[in-house]
Amino acid sequence: MTATGASPEIPVTAAEVVASRRRIVVDALGVALSASAFGVVYGLATRTAGFSLLDAMAMSTLVLAGASQFAAVGLIVAGAAWPAIVLLTLLLNARHLLYSAAMAPWFRGRPLVERAAAAHVLTDETFALALTHFRRLGRFDGPGYWLASAFVVIPWIGATAVGYLGGQIIPDPARLGLDIVFPAAMGGLAVGLVTGRREVVAALAGLLIGVVVALVAQPSVGVVVGGLLGPLVGLATPARPERLAPLETGP
Repeated sequence: MTATGASPEIPVTAAEVVASRRRIVVDALGVALSASAFGVVYGLATRTAGFSLLDAMAMSTLVLAGASQFAAVGLIVAGAAWPAIVLLTLLLNARHLLYSAAMAPWFRGRPLVERAAAAHVLTDETFALALTHFRRLGRFDGPGYWLASAFVVIPWIGATAVGYLGGQIIPDPARLGLDIVFPAAMGGLAVGLVTGRREVVAALAGLLIGVVVALVAQPSVGVVVGGLLGPLVGLATPARPERLAPLETGP
């Protein structure tokens, strides 16, 4: 039996789809924990900055981009002009153009409304979880994508409210080790995405560029520049012939 939407070249059974979705749940537990931890910190930050609960919740729901939200709050508190805020958040989120390009082949033929909604919840974590899931199956799986995004969106929005309403009782996150949860979770997800030479080159190039720029300028600038240029270096790297063949019949 072939699951709906599977290509003729890659038959997928219903049992395989269910097993892969269960794997999403296991892989996403750390993601949900990190999203919750940082959501609490963000909620507390917005309260300290003088935001209303509605402001904080609206930003977490409509913007839905942790790093950009933290940066925007800091700039607003500092009294920065709105063009500067827009420019910085644009640079921080520019990596999502690459995420969308990587996801586009899997969403080919899907309704515009579905693609637009999926783009809104396309965070770093959703991208890593969903792309790994699609690759395991060799085909698109809508429920799997929304399952992956739920482990990011729901904890982040919920934790924002928790942080705003009661975050003042939480001590310094660094003292609890919460500051390491997010990078550790993302590092684990990144390992699953490294499947060939291009991914290795992109990771190493992004790391090297990020470190150099961070030493010359600022760590935050290094993260942005490395995150943007690393994948571009990976895309410019010739793929092995055997990795090109599957692209002729599917995403």
